[in-house]
Amino acid sequence: MAHITGVAVTAFGKHAGRGPVDLMETAALAAIGDADLPREAVDGLVSGYATTYPHLMMGTVVAERLGLKPKHAHEARCGGATGAMAIVLARHLIAAGACRHVLVVGGENRLTGQSRDDAVKTLAGVGHPEHEVPLGASIPAYYALLAARYLHEAGATERDLAELAVLMRRHAATHSGAQLTKPITVDDVMASKPIAAPLKFLDCCPISDGAAAVIVSADPSPRAAIRLAGWGEAHTHQHISEMPDDLGLGAKVAARQAFETAGRKPSEIRLAGIYDSFTPTLAIFLEALGLAPAGGAGKAARDGRFGRDGALPLNLHGGLLSYGHCGVAGFLAHVVEVVRQMRGEAGDRQVRDPALAYLHADGGVLSSHVGLVLERAA
Repeated sequence: MAHITGVAVTAFGKHAGRGPVDLMETAALAAIGDADLPREAVDGLVSGYATTYPHLMMGTVVAERLGLKPKHAHEARCGGATGAMAIVLARHLIAAGACRHVLVVGGENRLTGQSRDDAVKTLAGVGHPEHEVPLGASIPAYYALLAARYLHEAGATERDLAELAVLMRRHAATHSGAQLTKPITVDDVMASKPIAAPLKFLDCCPISDGAAAVIVSADPSPRAAIRLAGWGEAHTHQHISEMPDDLGLGAKVAARQAFETAGRKPSEIRLAGIYDSFTPTLAIFLEALGLAPAGGAGKAARDGRFGRDGALPLNLHGGLLSYGHCGVAGFLAHVVEVVRQMRGEAGDRQVRDPALAYLHADGGVLSSHVGLVLERAA
């Protein structure tokens, strides 16, 4: 059995002069402290990659920086799903008896450590090396194609997508670590600079510096027993030209596995942390997971379903769209927020009795999916 015993996240935004390992060190030490563990108790480490520091052995680089001597250490790579996959890998290490306390950490200085053009070029590399990348495609362009198809098939509108950006900004405004906190309206989103039709500037997550870390342990924390009750994965394709007919297929498969493993139902969850690199990403996942009707994610957000006082509070830290996105740590920040909410430690953002939560991450262009069910013991 695996439990989340420690979490930490830095502010996202600009951290000039600090590299990926510096940022990861800050988050990792804070998470170890949050778990109330001596450093030597950490006997496993799964590190995320960093595009601004592409070392071949990031796991041991981080272990060396932290002064750890783990029984197991490696770097994981699965795009935006890396953090979630690393938590599942930590669980498997614990179940195998190989480790008792596994540090999962990610961090990067994408905003100050490379140019915007370099960041766009690096991320575009998930595309097909012959049929997509040479044509000048980018991640926003790939997701714009998905957005156009989603709008056509679901009958939603660009203003519906804008509602999700507005919601994430509203949530970020209550978190001191968020990168973007200025309130926005649907009209603001619609009037923002075109990026790749139908996506506009405010439909897209920002590029950030930052880090986050999670401790996965064999035994629960005395403060609050947060158990990894269920997990699931789906890897449906890599290149957008090979995407399944159902845009939400990977999310559905991973979620079904996660809920079956946990022995719970989606209708039971009271808190969600869903990957939101672009507004259509979030809409597609919410609807594929049955958390909103087809074409209805934006309307559900407008009607308050996903607000702090709604039926299913969502990404209460502001998500990737407003808290920020610095690679692997982007999704890990969702985990940190959910765990703090489940402990009752979210301050002004706190929701009532979130005993069961679902988290979902994707990597690539809806390519790899990982779902997690977290359960708080009574």
